[in-house]
This record gives sequence, structure tokens and C-alpha cells, in this order.
Amino acid sequence: MAAPLALLSRAALAATVLLLAACAAKPPAGGTQVTLLPQEDGTPSAVIVRAANAEQRLSQPYQTAVARTGQAPVLQQSQAEQVQQTYAPLFATAPPKPVRFVLYFQTDTTRLTAESQAATGRVLNETLARSGAEIVLIGHTDTRGRGEYNDALSLQRAQLVRDLFVQRGFPSGRIEATGRGERELAVPTRDEVDEVRNRRVEILVR
Repeated sequence: MAAPLALLSRAALAATVLLLAACAAKPPAGGTQVTLLPQEDGTPSAVIVRAANAEQRLSQPYQTAVARTGQAPVLQQSQAEQVQQTYAPLFATAPPKPVRFVLYFQTDTTRLTAESQAATGRVLNETLARSGAEIVLIGHTDTRGRGEYNDALSLQRAQLVRDLFVQRGFPSGRIEATGRGERELAVPTRDEVDEVRNRRVEILVR
């Protein structure tokens, strides 16, 4: 399950509550407030708010737990419009949402397919426009070849994409490149199957 996104109001709060929140706002007098936001894709999420040896579980969008100092948290139901209005400055300054790109490779090489080569400029431009971003590159292969060979090839593919970003001026210290060989197939196949959708580098920009 993806990590839930919550709005946090803080005055004096426990570390367990801090771990649940995404951003800070005006607190209730002498206490803490946590509001659960809906997931973008509609999947369910939940957080637990603990205070004064008691807890409340937030599992519905815009549920709010208010915990005043030394008191157990009280569960309330907020409205979407109310939350959007109250926390408008936080929403306005929130960092860009993570994005994901995929580039595909020719068989048994570190050469991009023609389609991915054509898309490279757009991917680089969109990523470079995100100030302060970090990039995770995960290389993959199809099931042709031995496992050790595919591990090395997948890493080489990720490193090739990393070099493209560095050449455009993206800081190398904010890029992580790894190879997963044939362990995480996008399209499950038998061994020794040539499948372009598995020969890829996933680009996670956050």
C-alpha cells in the first residue's frame, strides 16, 4: 500500500504523529491535528494517531484526529472544500508529484529503441524542469541470456540513462542507478523469450 498523505497541525506532538504527516499547518491550541487526504488513484489508505495512551485510526478521506495536549485523540469528519480552503497555502507550495517514465532497449544491447530515442528529449526536458528533483533509474532485461549477464546488462542500461541526464547538467549526486536483471518482468514470459517491454529502464523522478 502506498504511503498515505496527511495534513498535520502541530503545537506539541509526539514523534509517532510526526511520522504520519506530510506538511505542517496551524495547530489547534495546545495540541495536534492530522487530516487524511485521499489517494490520487482512489486506493484506500490509513494512518494511526496516538496520544495519551490512546489512538484513533483514520481510514476515510478527510477524516481528522484532534489531540490536545495530554488528551486522547478525537475523531472528526472534515469536508473536502473546508480542507482545501483552510490549507490552501500548503497545497499551493507542495512539491511536484513524482512522475515515472520508461525507456526501452534493443535486444541484447544498451541502444534505445527508435521510439524511446525519439522520446528522450521530452523526458530529459520534463525532468530538468523539476528543480531539486531526485532520480531513481532501474534497469531491466528480458529473459534471454544467463542471470549474471542480465544483471550486468540491466545496470549498464541504467548507467547509460544516468549519463544522458548528467550530460544535460543534472547533478550526478541526485541520481541513483540500479539493475534488476530479469527479476521484475513487466510482461511475465518463459525463459529465453525476446520481449521488448521487459528490456527497459524505469525513470522515477521525485
